[in-house]
Amino acid sequence: MVIIDNKEDLQKLRSKLHSDNVNCVPILSDTNFHPKKNRISLLYFEIDSEEFILPINHCESVRVKPFDFKFDFKFNVLDKKSFLHLISEKLDVTDINLKYYLSTNQQLNVDEFETNAHHFYNRKYYKSMWINDVIPIMKHLEYCRKIISKIKDMNETHDEYDKDLNNALYHIENNGIQTTTGIEYTSYNPFTSTGRPSNSFSGINYAALNKKDGSRKRFISRFGKDGMLVEMDFDAYHLRLIGEVIGYKFPKGSVHEHMAKFYGCDYDEAKSLSFKYLYGFIPDDIKKINPFFEKVSDFIDKLWKDYKSTKTLTSNIYSRRIMGYNLHEMNKNKLFNYMIQTLETENNISILNKLIPSFVSQKSKLVLYNYDSFLVDFSNEDGVDFLRNIKETIEQNGKYPVKVSRGLDYDNMKDITEKF
Repeated sequence: MVIIDNKEDLQKLRSKLHSDNVNCVPILSDTNFHPKKNRISLLYFEIDSEEFILPINHCESVRVKPFDFKFDFKFNVLDKKSFLHLISEKLDVTDINLKYYLSTNQQLNVDEFETNAHHFYNRKYYKSMWINDVIPIMKHLEYCRKIISKIKDMNETHDEYDKDLNNALYHIENNGIQTTTGIEYTSYNPFTSTGRPSNSFSGINYAALNKKDGSRKRFISRFGKDGMLVEMDFDAYHLRLIGEVIGYKFPKGSVHEHMAKFYGCDYDEAKSLSFKYLYGFIPDDIKKINPFFEKVSDFIDKLWKDYKSTKTLTSNIYSRRIMGYNLHEMNKNKLFNYMIQTLETENNISILNKLIPSFVSQKSKLVLYNYDSFLVDFSNEDGVDFLRNIKETIEQNGKYPVKVSRGLDYDNMKDITEKF
């Protein structure tokens, strides 16, 4: 193992970096800080069983100034999304966390690799900043070695999904969301059982902000009186997604009003019944009166038959393989629900990657994505045509209509769909 503290050691590292097997574990200076407001303490490299540590802000570094280090090589990195917040260069990197997730359908829990020294320093100096800069390098080495050992045989990758997923979530996090006390940064975790990202940081669950207790009121536009928050919320999203998959064409207008005609009930009851059948059991009498659910039932049966035959679930958009041995206690309805959330997530990631370039030359920011909605911090300077273009991109030629609402704060949003 080489701790790099001179140009000769650095040159030795550089000579190895064009290997096909470069793994990098960044150690951030403070694990309590969001990556956007953090810095790198040191970088650990494992290259064909050789190890290098490049101190950057760690106290054991003997250099007054850090090396001029360029990331002009291809490598695997722990927590790619966080790394993007720290490095301004264009990177050719594969996410170690995603490789582990694709191989196991589980999140890589790096906390379990912390040493007793990590626990001691974090307990004793919990009020101090940049704790990792003073934890001995050799203890960080132990931690990094355990991570590399854990992921050594994880070879499942998906370059397109890796790029699109991390690009989308990084950009939203990087924008931050304005509050009455300043900018806050969200933190998406896509490594859930179905791949639907959770989103929480510093004790705040941004994916489930309470709509009734007034806590949303503190979320405002960064543009003050010259802006507003604009939310675009899908209508009957899962029903429309599945309709697209099974070839069922809903008429223009409300899906739930369409369904109410089959059930012989009002809008609210139709909405409740449709979601009840979609996520649960579809009775035979419903299959007879509702052609949508007749097709859904046939699809579920085929999905289950294929899964039992191949022991694999293949996602609809990115064609990701989800291996059966990583899906526990599966049954046909559970598999279908898993497939719905996977489809929803991948469609949203695809939409986000189409949306992000639209914001490059604008002041407005995309600040939140929650399952079936997108929140924009809108600058009035960008004009209403910009919002129309965003709406068209999200709706994908009218396949997935959205409701549009606006407000000076996130607790007081008014429906303005008719204006579009």
